[in-house]
Amino acid sequence: MNKLVLVDGNSVAYRAFYALPLLSNDKGIYTNAVYGFTTMLLKILEEEQPTHMLIAFDAGKTTFRHEQFEDYKSDRQKTPPELSEQLPIIQEVLQSFTIAAVQVELYEADDIIGTLASRAEEKNWQVRVYTGDKDLLQLVTDETHIAITKKGITNVEWYDPKAIDERYGIPATHIPDMKGLGGDSSDNIPGVPNIGEKTALKLLGEYGAIENVLDHADDVSGPKMRERLKEYREQALMSKQLAVINREAPVELELDKLAYNGYDSKQVRQLFKEYGFNSLMNQITTDEDIEEEEAALEDFEFQHEENITDEMLVSPAALIVEVPVENYHNAEVWGVAIANKNGSFTVPAAKALASESFRDWLADETKEKYLFDAKRVLVACGWKDIEIKGVSFDGLIASYLWDPSLSAHDMADIAERRDMHTVLADESVYGKGAKFAKPDTATLNDHLARKAATLWKLKEGLVLELGENEQSELFSTLELPLTLVLAEMELQGISADEQQLVDMGEELDERLDTLEKDIHSLAGESFNINSPKQLGPILFEKLELPVIKKTKTGYSTAADVLEKLADEHEIIPKLLHYRQVMKLKSTYIDGLLKVIHEDTKKIHTRFNQAITQTGRLSSAEPNLQNIPVRLEEGRKIRKAFVPSEPDWVIMAADYSQIELRVLAHISGDEKLKTAFHEGQDIHTKTAMDVFDVERDDITDTMRRHAKAVNFGIVYGISDYGLSQSLGITRKEARSFIDRYFESYPKVKAYMNEAILQARDEGFVTTLLNRRRYLSDINNRNFNLRSFAERTAMNTPIQGTAADIIKKAMIDVAERLYDQDLRSRLLLQVHDELIFEVPPTEIEHMQKLAADTMTETIALDVPLIVDVEYGKTWYEAK
Repeated sequence: MNKLVLVDGNSVAYRAFYALPLLSNDKGIYTNAVYGFTTMLLKILEEEQPTHMLIAFDAGKTTFRHEQFEDYKSDRQKTPPELSEQLPIIQEVLQSFTIAAVQVELYEADDIIGTLASRAEEKNWQVRVYTGDKDLLQLVTDETHIAITKKGITNVEWYDPKAIDERYGIPATHIPDMKGLGGDSSDNIPGVPNIGEKTALKLLGEYGAIENVLDHADDVSGPKMRERLKEYREQALMSKQLAVINREAPVELELDKLAYNGYDSKQVRQLFKEYGFNSLMNQITTDEDIEEEEAALEDFEFQHEENITDEMLVSPAALIVEVPVENYHNAEVWGVAIANKNGSFTVPAAKALASESFRDWLADETKEKYLFDAKRVLVACGWKDIEIKGVSFDGLIASYLWDPSLSAHDMADIAERRDMHTVLADESVYGKGAKFAKPDTATLNDHLARKAATLWKLKEGLVLELGENEQSELFSTLELPLTLVLAEMELQGISADEQQLVDMGEELDERLDTLEKDIHSLAGESFNINSPKQLGPILFEKLELPVIKKTKTGYSTAADVLEKLADEHEIIPKLLHYRQVMKLKSTYIDGLLKVIHEDTKKIHTRFNQAITQTGRLSSAEPNLQNIPVRLEEGRKIRKAFVPSEPDWVIMAADYSQIELRVLAHISGDEKLKTAFHEGQDIHTKTAMDVFDVERDDITDTMRRHAKAVNFGIVYGISDYGLSQSLGITRKEARSFIDRYFESYPKVKAYMNEAILQARDEGFVTTLLNRRRYLSDINNRNFNLRSFAERTAMNTPIQGTAADIIKKAMIDVAERLYDQDLRSRLLLQVHDELIFEVPPTEIEHMQKLAADTMTETIALDVPLIVDVEYGKTWYEAK
């Protein structure tokens, strides 16, 4: 039997828009309504398997109903522009799915649906309608069933004649009668005043159609209701007519033209890739896709061997060593796969890692290997004393460099973006969260073999793309070598004095007790400081502090609120200090104690090389780059980081004002360059220029303001941002910024040029050609566009500074190796490198670190490095 599926396009789009947060893709295009609509569409296609299908849309605001009642739907809010922008994309989605869509001038989507449902019923077809509008329930018959969308995107409630009777107690044909009596505020249908849905249904149940109700007005109970039914008779009848769906609308499309024969999955995937709907990819895999997979990998012979064979150990080769856990230190290896000119092979992990020939091949520098997330593989194998050399390519790093704005760089996503549907996402194979588990052997082997083959296929294309972006050198001389350095650093770890951390925790507990007593004393009573519900009334009712912000549950006691109240009462600084100490204790003391390795007594952080869009490294589990240093209690935490050898020292080599030096180089501003060449204090020099005073007349406040402007400029600070950081008016802040640009005109010129380049090319670059794409640079939304403009100004500076310290890490590591030194590079934290150094190498390492880091990249101004050492990281800083 034929089945016609009709969808109220506007209704489903609205539901999707408001059900999902305001998402945008990497091009800055809003996609939440499109994503939700598409999700619903896929569900409908899967569950209904329609033979015929159509999506109906409203043609415009004016309909034939406005001739009957001018104020019809007049209270409807204007469609948000963020949704309007997505409606054309929804049309693109429907075209890619080859689903018919139609709108008819002066008629609503309801009328189109009603007309086509009526025509289909005449042919005894099944009809299924999806909408959020209950007006359409009047169409329900034995053949036509209606799905009303509920909370979320894909949840629906079905109505057939029985469900209508159970819900309303009237036939479906009387739904307009209900609206005639009860009205409909959403459509601005007036009905009869003070008669709601419940009363309307009661009257219709007693008398039948609305005409009968009105004819029996004298018989209804209640004098006021009798009067209203008589007084508003014509309005009630007009309201019913407004609610009646026109089932003879001039829809020119014949039913046969709505035949649905499925979609071209390749075409749909292309659209999904364009708009970033990666999570929907796996829902559209078909037999044809599987054939395409086989075609894409048709030159590969897939084999599973119980042992390593000679035909595997040739080069070049794509190597997969699967360690599918977030923290890959000392983790189990689940599988090994190798793809080369002979095919794609899988081997049981235990047998592969125990094979002497395999280990020799891995350690052979001359055997070229392509890896994916090489650092993870190197570290996982390093814990098992397996050395891997000859790494010439990393698919993860190549994809990240090509476009760091992309949210996903796993192999399935990378392949999909290049029209290769050859490998499933890891989540599809292993699950996620609590469901994460090792699959059966056959599934695992197939997945790994495809991964290896896909990596082999991807390599050439990714290399070409980097070449087209002029990023080949950035990849081969910076990011790929850095991966190897970071792997060594992660394996090395940094020693932590466990007892010292325990003692610090006890000290912080005592400090918290003291602060708690002080706070309770100032409040005049005891209460739970960590409970906003208890703290709020203390501050804003008992102490009568000004209320800054309220939440649904009461007063806001967030940090930004308390900071604004800092001068209002002495309890506020105590509260802020209490929270800082509490975070130090829970996040850093307790957190660090949990991650000290049982065997090495070290902390092995993970460096993230492919996350930030500026190119900066970050660290996790634990984040050693984020240890607070503003509070003395925070700085003391660094006392727990010690050398791993007796009598060794911790050495810190720190770039001085690297971002301002990069700014001087990129902008070419002569005043800035002269200040750095002459070794002047740059903040004092800026204060002299901005305030137009001599050096001896500079006050501490002037220098502090100049410092805030200097660093603020690097980050594209606004007058509002500067006013907040300095506690001054926006007018004063604007004046500071203007005077700065008057003093350093080439800095202003550089920033204008950066914005123009971003608008023209869609991205900005660092000195070493690292790119950052700025999808919002031409956005009509002022806030989004302004943020993109600030990013355009600061990314070349921050990104170049990141490139410099990365290059320094590589250069330092090479010199340590070449000179056979025992000193070790342990950490990179912002603009500094942390080493552990034996006493015999201290003097040599001071010079080596300073010389290497200052010479790593030549700028028009000198790079300065401060080198200090001590028994702990704290002493070194």
